Amino acid sequence: MKIAVYGAASSLIDNTYKLAGVELGKKMVERGHSLVFGGGANGMMGSVAEGVYEKGGYILGVVPQFFHEANAEISFKNCSDYIYTDSMRERKRQMEENCDAFIISPGGIGTLDEFFEILTLKQLGRHNKAIVLFNINGFFDELDAMMTRSINEKFITDDCKELYEVHTDIDKMLDYIEAYDPTDVDLSKVKIR
Repeated sequence: MKIAVYGAASSLIDNTYKLAGVELGKKMVERGHSLVFGGGANGMMGSVAEGVYEKGGYILGVVPQFFHEANAEISFKNCSDYIYTDSMRERKRQMEENCDAFIISPGGIGTLDEFFEILTLKQLGRHNKAIVLFNINGFFDELDAMMTRSINEKFITDDCKELYEVHTDIDKMLDYIEAYDPTDVDLSKVKIR
């Protein structure tokens, strides 16, 4: 299975996040999966890619050309293949089209943008792939609480919480992705009536 992993590009994040990223990458390969990611060498992106690389797994880096031209050092050097895009929008589209499931690891504005875009596309029926928030150190607790408040105040339906799962355990997260059955999610229920 090709799993897209979104996450921070920052080299300043705490080492506990990086270690969790490396572990995720290694377990993905041990369980027969490959990585699709934004091509960054640092932060969560680089850590997950490093774990996949250490175990000899396949890595597809999707890198905006302007990033690569500005500073080639920010790209992970050991990708199996690269796709260079003209824009961030094209990068997101390529990642979506080249994966079977999504893991959102801790990150900043770009990561949150990617999460909400794929969540919205799933709600609109444009895909029906597994989406998981990798909740290292409780990073996504407030985001999940915000989704609950949005449900309670009728901005979104209860069923929207079925569009993604939140996990702290890597094996349980991968179990969910591997067992995911798109027919278990009725996307017609998640639209506001």
